[in-house]
Amino acid sequence: MKKSILFLNCIFLLISGCNSKKEKNDVTNNLPRIAIAGLGIESSTFSPAKTQEEAFHARIGDSIFTRYPFFADSSTIRKRAEWVPTLLGKSLPGGIVTREAYESLVGKTLTMLKNSGPYDGLFFDIHGAMSVEGLEDAEGDLIKRIREVIGPDVLVSTSMDLHGNVSERLARHSDLITCYRMAPHEDALESKERAITNLLDRLESGKGKPAYKVRIPVPILLPGEKTSTRIEPGKSLYAKVPDVADQEGIVDAAIWIGYAWADEPRNHGVVMVTGDDKDKVVAGAEKLAQAFWDVRNEFEFVAPVATLEESLAMALKSDKKPYMISDMGDNPTAGGAGDVTWTLRELLARPEFKSENGPSLIYASIPGPELIKEALKLGIGEKVSATVGAAVDHRFAPPLELTGTITAIHEGDRDAEVEVVVKTGSIHVIVTQKRKPYHQESDFTDLGLQPRETDIVVVKIGYLVPELYDMRGDWIMALTPGGVDQDLERLGYKNIKRPMFPLDKNMEEPDLKAQLVPASDEL
Repeated sequence: MKKSILFLNCIFLLISGCNSKKEKNDVTNNLPRIAIAGLGIESSTFSPAKTQEEAFHARIGDSIFTRYPFFADSSTIRKRAEWVPTLLGKSLPGGIVTREAYESLVGKTLTMLKNSGPYDGLFFDIHGAMSVEGLEDAEGDLIKRIREVIGPDVLVSTSMDLHGNVSERLARHSDLITCYRMAPHEDALESKERAITNLLDRLESGKGKPAYKVRIPVPILLPGEKTSTRIEPGKSLYAKVPDVADQEGIVDAAIWIGYAWADEPRNHGVVMVTGDDKDKVVAGAEKLAQAFWDVRNEFEFVAPVATLEESLAMALKSDKKPYMISDMGDNPTAGGAGDVTWTLRELLARPEFKSENGPSLIYASIPGPELIKEALKLGIGEKVSATVGAAVDHRFAPPLELTGTITAIHEGDRDAEVEVVVKTGSIHVIVTQKRKPYHQESDFTDLGLQPRETDIVVVKIGYLVPELYDMRGDWIMALTPGGVDQDLERLGYKNIKRPMFPLDKNMEEPDLKAQLVPASDEL
């Protein structure tokens, strides 16, 4: 990984040098100049894991375009502006980001922005739940430092995940702001395209910054597994957003659920509306905020939940394949370390799975660099024995000695780097060099596994992503331990704003009146 960071630094210096030599006003038409930048991650402050720079797989320059289908060479969006892609880093959710990693990525971003300016606009693509050592509002810090480089007049359009957090500072420095309207995030690319289209429309029309921005904090903090838009009340709540956003005089409207597994003052629900019609902006924001508050007691888990023991009992009785069990507490796509061994230990101890003729089960997955090293030496078909897991999060169970037959080895995965399947009894355990979420059927079939024909599939995840959801025969979410424990009261918050629902169930009605946010050039 040090080599990849060194290579990235070399590319960064090369591109920065080229940009610094470029004439700033070398524009042969009247297209707006729009920069692209952003860092995205969900960071659990309740996990002992720490996220390093390489986890962001940072892209520099034109390589950023390939992340977005709507930036294809022939696309309308690509032709509507002179685009200046700088640095974009996106990481799997994880633990808190080290200050060293953050400062390195931010420093590169700021240097590229400085060398390639001036700009008319900025597409600021973030998640909104990044926690950094020594900071309480990482994205707010990032956009403030970007503003110091690009200036207050540049039109900034911020695109976010609905599980992000909108601090007052982020709201002040963003001119346009939006987030996903679906969980699972099937509209992620649609939302990013909307953020860009809004930006282009405001620049091309000459309207520029919206006359009004309203931000309303909503004192609700819930996990995504309770706020899915697949079911009520999330489904109806988010269906109200277009009714507000599509009005004449309004640019956009959004509801942020917020991120439940970080202990910072900004972690809570938020509603924001932007536009030029003050009455509609205010009324729309207050309508959405009140609607959110009114349904607070109706949020339930998106699927049945149970203990792991109860989940296994149901799965073993079921004739539906595959019976999927979400190992929720260590979900790497929500910020879990991904290496908690507690669930796997329980599975391996069950008598039903001791025989290779027992109920078939796939466990995805557990990091085990030591086992990977041994497996690469031995090869497929050989027996391997080595420790796996609990190198990062050993609070709930220690590292596990895993012994079994190697049935598959796969090298070159972007996240896992190396994957090995070990069969022990009737369980196929996927072991990885580095943690990886398993979301697509191909994640399994590429390893010679057939999830549709397997009795039980245990995945470190919360709510099932669309492909797994469509594949399921049946499904239960298991209340397992980890850095993204679904029992929020066990987490021990110290820094969030109180009172906060549902931690303070009998709290008084909050003030949900619209709060006007100053324009970024008035700060």
